[in-house]
Amino acid sequence: MSEPKKPRHLSGPRIEPPAITGRESVAELIDQAFLAYNAARLREGARLLTERMLDPDVTVGLSVSGALTPAGLGMSALIPLLRAGFVDWIVSTGANLYHDTHFGLGLPLHRGTFQVDDVELHDEGVVRIYDIFFDYRVLLDTDAFFREVIGGPEFQRSMSTAEFHFLCGRYIRAREQALGLTSRSLLAVAWECGVPVYTSSPGDSSIGMNVAAKALEGNGLVLDVSADVNETAAIVWTAKKSGGKSAVWILGGGSPKNFVLQTEPQLQEVLGISEKGHDYFLAVTDARPDTGGLSGATPSEAVSWGKIDPDQLPGTVICYTDSTIGLPLLTAYALAKHAPRPLKRLYDRRAETMDAFRRAYFTEGRGAKQVPGSRE
Repeated sequence: MSEPKKPRHLSGPRIEPPAITGRESVAELIDQAFLAYNAARLREGARLLTERMLDPDVTVGLSVSGALTPAGLGMSALIPLLRAGFVDWIVSTGANLYHDTHFGLGLPLHRGTFQVDDVELHDEGVVRIYDIFFDYRVLLDTDAFFREVIGGPEFQRSMSTAEFHFLCGRYIRAREQALGLTSRSLLAVAWECGVPVYTSSPGDSSIGMNVAAKALEGNGLVLDVSADVNETAAIVWTAKKSGGKSAVWILGGGSPKNFVLQTEPQLQEVLGISEKGHDYFLAVTDARPDTGGLSGATPSEAVSWGKIDPDQLPGTVICYTDSTIGLPLLTAYALAKHAPRPLKRLYDRRAETMDAFRRAYFTEGRGAKQVPGSRE
């Protein structure tokens, strides 16, 4: 008698990991012991990142939400990713960039505890972000730095948040050098590496509050959100128009998650440029999809919006875990498993990218259908 046919669902590798010895590297631990549940999703995400997303022809956009930089993850994880060429453009909350600046200015943040009397902290002038403590003067000194910078002549005009952060990064790097510091600030390293950094809600942070304060004095800086929408869409369009691919790596959710994903609906739905969606999607979030919040929105849901290429769903992973756990593990895995990539320096090519993008809109998009003096 012939052997019965093995069910196709039993074709996966057997679960029989080696015993953990304590001598494993992070990459070995993930490959050998992260075999089921969200550990397996993290392993799948790590392999998606290193085996597909970091191919030379892929442009990687990263969204950052949650208080990651005050926890030191800008220095420990994000900066190494930028220097390795593993992240090509960023959308972040303004708060992450504001707290990142503390480190570039040499202002200390301390490990503390969430089991504390907040009234006592207030009386002592200590600010708390869960279990991170710092002196209230850290905020005042950082505010003063941004107000001084914003008052400079190069800021007296309208600009995208990428240009604003690029200019700020240059000043933060100068302050680091004056203090004898290196690789403390994500914005400074983004300036050095030519990585454009956008903020999807520029008024929703202490940086935006200081921009608003200077506006009361007649300062000419205007953060152009329309430029942000078009520049990010142009990055994705440029990545794919010559046969390359676009990948999104999402940490947490919120406005940055939507902003990095809405580049595809902007191309397809609004601008009328033929596109199929992002090719790769890697998300680390602790939010569930059934609550209706964007942070838990799945890749398959994003397909219905045109945000993700439906033919690329196997190239999508969502891992339900805390970003402060997932990001260091994924960073260590990527640096161990993949050689550095040449920097794409997308910021340096902003002008030519936007010129080509405008031409595409007026030749192959909805702009080609416009008749002077008429309305759609």
